[in-house]
Order: sequence, then C-alpha cells, then structure tokens
Amino acid sequence: MPRPLGDLEDAVMTRVWQWNRPVTVREVLEDLQQERSIAYTTVMTVMDNLHQKGWVRREVDGRAYRYTAVSTRAAYAAALMNEAWSRSDNPAAALVAFFGMMSAEQREALQDAMRVVQPKLSGAAEPPPAEQAAEQSGEQTGEPAGEAAEGPAEGPAGDPADGTGPGAGR
Repeated sequence: MPRPLGDLEDAVMTRVWQWNRPVTVREVLEDLQQERSIAYTTVMTVMDNLHQKGWVRREVDGRAYRYTAVSTRAAYAAALMNEAWSRSDNPAAALVAFFGMMSAEQREALQDAMRVVQPKLSGAAEPPPAEQAAEQSGEQTGEPAGEAAEGPAEGPAGDPADGTGPGAGR
C-alpha cells in the first residue's frame, strides 16, 4: 500500500495529475516557482523519486524525460483510505468516526458513490428499483440510460487501490 506523499511530492504529482499529459521537470519547476523558491535539481530529484516509487513513468525526449502519472489522484486517495482503514483494530468504529467527520458535501459524494457501486456489489445487472422508477417516469437522472458514472480506467501498471499499482506491498 502507498505511503502518503510528502508535501513536495504531492505538489509535483498535483501538476502531473491536473495536466494529464507527459510533463518535463522544467514545466513543473516553472509552475512551482510561482508559489515558492525551488531549485531545478530539487524538482528533478523528486520526480526521479516518484519514478522509482512507481507513481510516474518516464520516457526520454531529447536530453530530458517526460513524466506521466501511472494512476489517478482518486486511486491514490482510495488506496490511502483503504490502508488507514485496514490498520484499524475496529474497522466499523473507524468508519463511524470517519463518517462523523464528513462535511455535508462529502456525505453527498459518499451517497453518490454508493449509488454507483451498489449494483456492482449486489451483482445486479439492472439498476436499483428507485433508478428504474425514475427512468420509467421519464425523470432525468443526469446519466445516459443504462450507463453508470465511473472513474477513468487505470493504466497497465495497475491501481494502487487494489494493491497492484505504485506502492503495492509497501
């Protein structure tokens, strides 16, 4: 499982995730320098460390490397939550405490997520009865009929949330 990224690692990965394209050390450096004074070699070392940890892959482009995220920020966050939860001696109590800390927006996001995964968890091929009723009554659900909102597919290196991606086994 992944360890939390350090502050600078997170700042670098945030750019890689946001830009969602191959990036160079120079591009990340120039963006980081808008917020703080930082050396090229520091950013280069951080990106090399992220590569060694399996968070980014790199390809040679002339005399530089272009770095691409191996996984999504959502998968990283999910892996951290799973790691923390699995270390609890009372997982149910940990969840109750976690839910108690959530804002209204976070609780709404949790409810939305549960609506997406519930059919998968129950093995149902059809949408839950409430969604069927909404579709039959012509109500707008915000999604095309028969399709569930899902996150982006993960790359070939795997997903840290399922233990196959960066940081697996750590």
